[in-house]
Amino acid sequence: MIRVALVDDQQLIRAGFRMVVDSQEDMTVVAEAGDGAAAVDALAALEPHADVALVDVRMPGTDGIAACAAITASSATKVVILTTFDLDEYVVAAIKAGASGFLLKDAPPEDLLAAVRTVHAGDAVIAPSSTRRLLTRMAALPDPVDDARLADLTDREREVLLLMARGMSNQEICASLFLAEPTVKTHVGRVLAKLGARDRVQAVVIAYEAGLVARA
Repeated sequence: MIRVALVDDQQLIRAGFRMVVDSQEDMTVVAEAGDGAAAVDALAALEPHADVALVDVRMPGTDGIAACAAITASSATKVVILTTFDLDEYVVAAIKAGASGFLLKDAPPEDLLAAVRTVHAGDAVIAPSSTRRLLTRMAALPDPVDDARLADLTDREREVLLLMARGMSNQEICASLFLAEPTVKTHVGRVLAKLGARDRVQAVVIAYEAGLVARA
């Protein structure tokens, strides 16, 4: 079972999310909180920990971004940021805080469930409109920042990272490089480890910031 925590200051929203999550045979809600500080405390007290936390970005007191940073720094819980506002600064802040997903609250229930399963499996999810504008924003960065972590990547790992930056899945990378899927998974895992990235999105942001990915 995928253990899910719900963090939102609106009880009605949490109730709706609970109905959607608990309707699935492979998921269960294990905690709820109405603000970021309460969420950090509630998740710290859970044993075993929650696998995925759905966290609202705008809440009184400790907001979702700060809560995300605290949660990801102290546990293996993956965070999906949920918001009504599709703003660039939220996406970038969420990624820097360690979020594995960023979705709008008006996303269909099936997209929400798919996001939970995707981040639980170790990948990342960003709302399509946010992904497009995030990459545009990364392309407009001023000068590349020299990042020594990229020097540790082998030529093959750089190839894999570049294809990840194009939004390719593992299966698509397999087809492009004529490699078996277990081999690609190994390369992706090594790329994330060497870059110190929690997921593919953070790895791609590092690649853009360091100028490895052409900004065009």
